[in-house]
Amino acid sequence: MENSCYLLAVFILVLSLGFRIEEGMCQHFYLLRPIPSDTLPIEIIKEEPDPALDPKEKDLNETELRSTLGSHFDPFFMSISPPEDKYAGNEELSEADPRQMPKEIRAMEFEVQHGKKQRPSKKLRRRLQLWLWSYAFCPVVYAWNDLGSRFWPRYVKVGSCYNKRSCSVPEGMVCKPAKATHLTILRWRCQQKKGALKCSWIQVQYPIISECKCSCPN
Repeated sequence: MENSCYLLAVFILVLSLGFRIEEGMCQHFYLLRPIPSDTLPIEIIKEEPDPALDPKEKDLNETELRSTLGSHFDPFFMSISPPEDKYAGNEELSEADPRQMPKEIRAMEFEVQHGKKQRPSKKLRRRLQLWLWSYAFCPVVYAWNDLGSRFWPRYVKVGSCYNKRSCSVPEGMVCKPAKATHLTILRWRCQQKKGALKCSWIQVQYPIISECKCSCPN
């Protein structure tokens, strides 16, 4: 469904411009598109409100927690204190970076429909590729989330797909999650053992969106 929807949008777009993308290249490009994940971003975890399950001040020793987390601490995605700017790092989302253009778009060939068919110049071909990429690119928007006192570091930068505009011409398609990565953080876990409540920090993997793709809305 995703491929057929996308091919229809591109077909209408190309007809309106008077250009034709060679059929083999078009199929090669869109059949390789990854299937977006329906599981991201993850839902906010519902915590048991019992304060007895919260870590105490003695359990929040930064030196010990850094040692427990080890090399997994990433200051770009993690923060111990509340970040000043929730959306820091999203300053260049308005323009598609040509260096990130997918190789499938770089390989696209075009033919000019003016009487006898002919291939466009390298300059025109490059402009068409950039124009197509400016519509199809889907940046990841990062924002800091407060996971609460039962996670350390408490503040984690998570991703979402940029959806202030449609990513297709004609409009209709939207940016959806396509790939994910994970952060290793600490989770405060409490269990009943022999009639007593035993709590400790354990390492957990927290998934975040790492890449978005232009896809059909359903």
